[in-house]
Amino acid sequence: MPKITSVDYRTLIQVFELDGFRVSRQKGDHIVMIKPGVLRPVVIKTSPHQVPVTHIRTNLTTAGMSRERYFELLEQVK
Repeated sequence: MPKITSVDYRTLIQVFELDGFRVSRQKGDHIVMIKPGVLRPVVIKTSPHQVPVTHIRTNLTTAGMSRERYFELLEQVK
């Protein structure tokens, strides 16, 4: 399985949108995304443009998304 690497925040937003999340609100440099059935929102920081691996992994855990699903959706975006 490939390593998770940092990606642009716009790419990460597209990945979560493909999984059914939608942008709920934006406050400053934080974009908050929600999905019915997921208890906590996914928060993506827009600054710096590259989202660190630790934030991606935390968001995957929050969203209940597997690594396999993440890489499937990432391939669709790229």
